[in-house]
Amino acid sequence: MKTNYKLMDISTGDIFEEEGWTLDYSKAKGASLVRAMYENKKLTVGDESLGLFKFGDWLPVNRLIKGSSAPVTYKSRGLGESLGLSNLYITFSGYFPEIGAKMNTCAFKETEAYAVTSRMSDDTKEVLVVASAGNTARAFAKVCSDNDIPLLLCVPEDNLDALWFSSPIKDCVKLISTAKGSDYFDSINLGNTVVKSPKYIAEGGAKNIARRDGMGTTMLSATTHIGRIPDYYFQAVGSGTGAIAAWEANTRLIEDGSYGDTKMKLIVSQNYPFIPMYDAWMAKSRDLLPYDDDKARRDVEIIDAKVLSNRKPPYSIKGGLFDALVDCDGEVCHQTNEEGISAAKLFEEKEGIDIHPAAAIAVASLIEYAQSNKIEKDSVVMLNITGGGENRFKSDKDLVYLKPSHIFPYNFTEEEVLEVVNKLF
Repeated sequence: MKTNYKLMDISTGDIFEEEGWTLDYSKAKGASLVRAMYENKKLTVGDESLGLFKFGDWLPVNRLIKGSSAPVTYKSRGLGESLGLSNLYITFSGYFPEIGAKMNTCAFKETEAYAVTSRMSDDTKEVLVVASAGNTARAFAKVCSDNDIPLLLCVPEDNLDALWFSSPIKDCVKLISTAKGSDYFDSINLGNTVVKSPKYIAEGGAKNIARRDGMGTTMLSATTHIGRIPDYYFQAVGSGTGAIAAWEANTRLIEDGSYGDTKMKLIVSQNYPFIPMYDAWMAKSRDLLPYDDDKARRDVEIIDAKVLSNRKPPYSIKGGLFDALVDCDGEVCHQTNEEGISAAKLFEEKEGIDIHPAAAIAVASLIEYAQSNKIEKDSVVMLNITGGGENRFKSDKDLVYLKPSHIFPYNFTEEEVLEVVNKLF
């Protein structure tokens, strides 16, 4: 399986050839994302046995990685009825055997991990580096371990409890951390330092077309199941990459022509008090507002949804979340820990499965919008449940945890980092 595509720079509109692992365009006008332009303009959904790769027409695939599962969409009855929404569809990424959801890391970060590693070629020599607040690291660790792909993870020490697995992770996957009190941004800085060594290659985050298009399969799952593009899209965001991906997938689906021409309204939510994108959006600012580092770290400690804690998200970049929200007349909101806890309880009561704190923040926003009549009761609504079924999955398993090879202070030096990581592989 190999997909034919070219790349387009958002800032210039220039279309150019892929050069192996392109994250940026050399002639871009300022910071800009690049987007995959697939040869197949009409999406043909493949067999279920392909897992995530049933959407392979719109994934930048160079090889087929084993073990993937696709997001599953179904029409809600319990939650929809309780909120008075007659066309609420839930796109579930996690472990929910009753509906056919089989992601063993219980989060939609698996969509990123399989897509990114399938973009790599078989002759890649460098070790892939991924910085994460937790769920992404768990997904990449499992995918790379199962497929013998060398990987170095950078995760804050405070988030290591997210690195649980039902079986041991192979030695091809290693972990380094930033010390207690650090956050996701500190781990991103650590990863950026690691890739100064020629032994390593940056995964690229939101700049990687494979990460975004992997996450965009949630939108493809919903639209192909419903038979039309939804009117509204609800998701909690830390970086906003998933919402950007949904917006890009929406653009492709309109071009396909089989699912209507709706421009779906993105409604994205953050976990209060960590709300940098909400603050910027309410100020009508493309640029994020100043956010003191120490205050940001304290706010991250407060929130339950730790994965929603990116201090430098792809919000301002051309083709990023700001542009997506402007284009679709979207909105940014925020919910408290208490609202998230209440929403998680309601979801489990009505839908029969536990969900992650980040997904609960999205549910809390949906509840607020429905109860305040901010959305029409018969609108087609897509609720992106980005992680769930963890309690169900863990209930009968003895878990193992990945331990860091080294823990760095968050004021680390380049020299000490490179000295350590150059000896890991």
